Amino acid sequence: MEPKWLEWAKQLQSIAQAGLAYSKDVYDIERFEQIRNLSVEILSLHTEVSETKIKDLFANETGYATPKVDIRSVVFKDNQILMVRENADGKWSLPGGWGDIGLSPSEVAVKEVKEESNFDVKAIKLLGVLDKKCHPHPPSPYHTYKIFIQCEIIGGQPKEGRETSAVQFFSENDLPPLSIERITESQIKQAFKHLHNREEPAFFD
Repeated sequence: MEPKWLEWAKQLQSIAQAGLAYSKDVYDIERFEQIRNLSVEILSLHTEVSETKIKDLFANETGYATPKVDIRSVVFKDNQILMVRENADGKWSLPGGWGDIGLSPSEVAVKEVKEESNFDVKAIKLLGVLDKKCHPHPPSPYHTYKIFIQCEIIGGQPKEGRETSAVQFFSENDLPPLSIERITESQIKQAFKHLHNREEPAFFD
């Protein structure tokens, strides 16, 4: 579970964002700005990220605050799982990223595999929907839902993309250093359950 300070900071940000979106009174707007600044100070103090950078993260967030959606593609081949090495931290993750406006979750899953590994795939099964705060990821200013979609290779050859530096398949018991901002070992283990058992129900929370 995420620490209380992070939960409180996100709640303050959510309250401030909604207040700034719907308030008309200048004094109310000023108070909600103060609440947002307080959430930024809390996040900056505990994460060592500058207040300026955190403010920039929130600057494009308007209207009623809702969770962001991170979509991860699960691709198996010969009992191994497809992973890509992220340029951002040099560690490994499942292909994926933020959901895109105008695309369905399965369309995003297919697009991310192509962009990050060069494989052509088709989406075949929803494996799970998780709340990031319930898993051992590093602190994040966003409340995020993670959607895992199993895909099947239909073409293409492995090739790194603009945001990745390597493409490789790994066995369940021989995983590389993970980019835990994006994926955890327990989530990969959960995905492998669907490889071993086609009747495995979707995991959630």
